[in-house]
Amino acid sequence: MTDLIAHADRLSAQSLKPLATARGETALMACGWTMDTARQYLDADVETALLGKAEAAGLSEAIKALFNAETVNPSENRPALHWALRATEPTNPEAKAVWASLQPAFAFADSIRNGTLKTPAGERFSAILHIGIGGSDFGPRLIADAFADKIHPDITLRFAANVDPFDLDRALSGLDPATTLVIGVSKSFGTEETLYNLGRARKWLEARLGEAAANHLALVTSNPQRAAEWLGKTPAHLFDMPASIGGRFSLWSTASLSCIIALGEETFQAILAGAEAMDRHVQTAPMAKNIPVQLALLDYWNATIRGEKMRVALAYASRLRMLPAYLQQLEMESNGKTVSPNGTPVTGATAPALWGGEGSIGQHSYHQWLHQGAQSVPTEFILALDKGAEPEGQTALIAHCLAQAQVLANGRSLEEVKTAEPDLPDHIAAQKVHAGGRPSTLLSCTDFTPQAFGSLLALYEHRTYLAGKLWGLNPFDQWGVERGKTMAGRLKPVLCGEQQARDPITARLIDQLKR
Repeated sequence: MTDLIAHADRLSAQSLKPLATARGETALMACGWTMDTARQYLDADVETALLGKAEAAGLSEAIKALFNAETVNPSENRPALHWALRATEPTNPEAKAVWASLQPAFAFADSIRNGTLKTPAGERFSAILHIGIGGSDFGPRLIADAFADKIHPDITLRFAANVDPFDLDRALSGLDPATTLVIGVSKSFGTEETLYNLGRARKWLEARLGEAAANHLALVTSNPQRAAEWLGKTPAHLFDMPASIGGRFSLWSTASLSCIIALGEETFQAILAGAEAMDRHVQTAPMAKNIPVQLALLDYWNATIRGEKMRVALAYASRLRMLPAYLQQLEMESNGKTVSPNGTPVTGATAPALWGGEGSIGQHSYHQWLHQGAQSVPTEFILALDKGAEPEGQTALIAHCLAQAQVLANGRSLEEVKTAEPDLPDHIAAQKVHAGGRPSTLLSCTDFTPQAFGSLLALYEHRTYLAGKLWGLNPFDQWGVERGKTMAGRLKPVLCGEQQARDPITARLIDQLKR
């Protein structure tokens, strides 16, 4: 790490504009995506040193371990087999079983779409209500929003995740229980928010349909016994989510049953094919040309070496407007940790806070802070173009994306302001100065398809996994999340007046709320 810190100190004294110009060609391409890191604080010496870090951290071995179905999640002593869901011909027996778990979803979805599976009253299902939270919600919701124009015209798709009762009320508004299929997704089938919303949705169905409500329920879980206990004597459609599929890596699985129904098997298979293409890239491309590896190294460089506490993801594509929220869970739940699997603290900062939004909408709010605020934050532009879209809007989108990156990096000096507007008073001219020197990466795709979408999400998955290896973390557990759930469970009896709060501040706050 010492040599990297010395490089960071050396480059911090340089201006980003000439540094970027001197680097020459920096683009890497894979699976329809181009990554360009020209406007990062990097040079040939840093890139060489980072490749040395990749070798020392065993990134090549980590990639092999993942795809060989070895134990990469030591907390639960299991492999991470999300990649098997999109593999054409998995050879490992456990990977084959994971792949097979998805196939019943395609048959079920097709029967809903073509009308062979009808309600007990003989009607076609015309609405799908997806209930889940976290990884059981973010991924499917992202898919549905990205390809809303491909949803079957006779199917309405809704989502509910929040334990706030209004979330489900809003999702149910206007739906008819007689033609609605409720899909509940919970890997453990113990997630409080999901069980609360499922319970309410079940009562909503039963109030209208009675015993026939069971035919309007589909459950996705790796704990069928607990699901059966929840159902009692009521049967339901049950789908397996293998235990080796982490929640935030589960959008490729039966967790996306609602999307498979709404979009159809062809579109979903295209998404899987795009992800598989990125899987091949990460396994075969040399470290210096491997996009997920290079982005993971960049994350380590910016967060651990350069001390950047944040990263901004700006999706210049309306189809990807939900991508920043999805990435927040993927990256911060995976690598928002400071202790290694063996229980020892890791050295240096780990995953930065990630936030962002949709371009060019953000340009009219927080981009002001990005350009002229007191902090410099590495920015990631994701430019995804629809090949057949209206050309004027696409041209404007490209122009705005490139302009934002250029101004962030190059800034605008007082001399440039005065030259362009010589009659400005000094105090106004000073307010138009942009510091510049703010690094960014551009990920671009000129033909955004379901395949390209799958490749992009697989890229981010591999980046997250490999960055975790660089930081010495296990990206596949989430003890911080579990602790919050446990504490919430302990506070419910306190709120109901059955126990006393042990924490004095919490007790005072509860008293305030009761009053």
